[in-house]
Amino acid sequence: MIRIDAAWLAVEPMDMRAGPDTALARVVAVFGAAQPHHAYVFANARATRMKVLVHDGVGLWLAARRLHAGKFNWASSSQPSLPISTTQLGALVLGLPWQRVGHTGAITLV
Repeated sequence: MIRIDAAWLAVEPMDMRAGPDTALARVVAVFGAAQPHHAYVFANARATRMKVLVHDGVGLWLAARRLHAGKFNWASSSQPSLPISTTQLGALVLGLPWQRVGHTGAITLV
């Protein structure tokens, strides 16, 4: 439905009350620009909610996800953002340990 060529994970938390304009401003601040067909992923401080902003080349899509139990496996890094594969994005959105999914889709760490 929406083409995603690259995905980026923001390490710092974002206020989940943010709408599309605020999320876009955050993308520009953290990533420099919102590139077409790129997904930008943010979580709240507790990592129980996430938002994904996608620029489809024409407009913006903003999706939200909430976990009722547990939390998303979020990255900790000294960098403000990390590139992740679309396969890793799929695992992250489902609440799975996305760091274990390699670029080929194979699980590399048990």
